[in-house]
Amino acid sequence: MAFIQRRITIVTMRKPPRPSLNEELQWFGSSLGLFGLRDKDRSMFRVFIELLKAAKVNRPMSSDELAEALELSRGTVVHHLNKLIEYGLVLYDGRFYWLRDNNLELLIEELRKDTERTMDDIRRAARELDQLLGL
Repeated sequence: MAFIQRRITIVTMRKPPRPSLNEELQWFGSSLGLFGLRDKDRSMFRVFIELLKAAKVNRPMSSDELAEALELSRGTVVHHLNKLIEYGLVLYDGRFYWLRDNNLELLIEELRKDTERTMDDIRRAARELDQLLGL
């Protein structure tokens, strides 16, 4: 049986008042945990934004195309793409990458469904553990 591991990160943070488009996108990315302490140049966020631009014209991208467009090494881009896949935001067919949905609202809705399914699985496991432990 194959298991797909997903990591969903939600960071609750205050949305800036009257943000610019860039500030709003940064808030959105931060809320999804796209910024890490080690990612000082926000390269994961930049990969996400480049995929968002590609989604607008319904065009998947290769890691080479992303690396060239962002002036990052292919290794850095692939590392971040793998993280974005793990987070459930990006899909990959063996050659191209694209956002799971071309619309951010629908993307978040898919993440919400993922979270609900995961919580249902954990709740069932907790019920079984309670029974085994006599709780």
